[in-house]
Amino acid sequence: MVTLSDVAKEANVSKMTVSRVINHPEQVTEELRGLVQQAMETLDYHPNSVAQALVNNRSNVVKFITLEDIDTTEPYYMNLLFGFAQGLTKKQYALQLVTDPKQIGQGRADGYLITGARNEDYEWFDKLKKPFVLFGENHRGYDFVDTDNQSGERIATEYALSRLYKRIIFVGIDVKEPFEYSREAGYINTLQKHQMIPQIYRVGNHSHEAQKLIKDNFKELKKDTCFICASDRIAVGVIRQLQKEGARIPDDFGVIGFDGVFLDQVSNPKLTTVKQSIFKMGDLLANMLLQKIAQSGSPQGEIMIEPTLVRRETTR
Repeated sequence: MVTLSDVAKEANVSKMTVSRVINHPEQVTEELRGLVQQAMETLDYHPNSVAQALVNNRSNVVKFITLEDIDTTEPYYMNLLFGFAQGLTKKQYALQLVTDPKQIGQGRADGYLITGARNEDYEWFDKLKKPFVLFGENHRGYDFVDTDNQSGERIATEYALSRLYKRIIFVGIDVKEPFEYSREAGYINTLQKHQMIPQIYRVGNHSHEAQKLIKDNFKELKKDTCFICASDRIAVGVIRQLQKEGARIPDDFGVIGFDGVFLDQVSNPKLTTVKQSIFKMGDLLANMLLQKIAQSGSPQGEIMIEPTLVRRETTR
């Protein structure tokens, strides 16, 4: 069995240094951390997670807290959850799923990942006694990981223009949140660059609301229009109603969604969309949270992941 002494000898450092790298990495230089971690990999050494937790007065458990309903027809949060769990497994941490905010304080945990936060939720974040990170852009200075929402809609709008659609309409989500503002900004800035006038509608993030929007306004819609939608759910509703109205997709009307998790693939026709790297963001969130725990709650900043455009049948 490989011991702490073996790792120290392989890295040519003291046992105390190895112990600090394992238990208090923030107290060790990056160079020393690299040496010890390389030695651990070479010798296939795995610290005893239970012993570590006892030494550091930790539970080796973090809570995944979602503050919005999880729609079972779309595995958006399932991808995030699996990515997060994968990141935790690397450090031998366990995950507890919490869907009721009132249960946050029940049981032990070393930190929290919070998803689905809205403006009204922020006031109680500062009362949390454990480190936390957010999934989702915010302007309050909280550590977070998210898609570059503005860049995503810039890419979508530029693509719609490249396909020679003469009118580009944005259908956003009816919430006053940073991610939505960023998506709208990506669309608006791109149209202004091309000296075109933005046209924006906002609906709840449900396909039936998007269907109603198209039904109520179809007579005013002109051919050669592309809809840039803030979510795939909205895009699916737009497609359904355009089909009911007898419109030709993608010749007369184009549709571009945002998410690329599941609905884009089951849509008929298949949906062109801005794809988010949800699994990857879950893994990054785990790394960020565990590093914050190891560093006694030190700020970690923000990470923005560039999305990609997936071209399918709803654009020409």
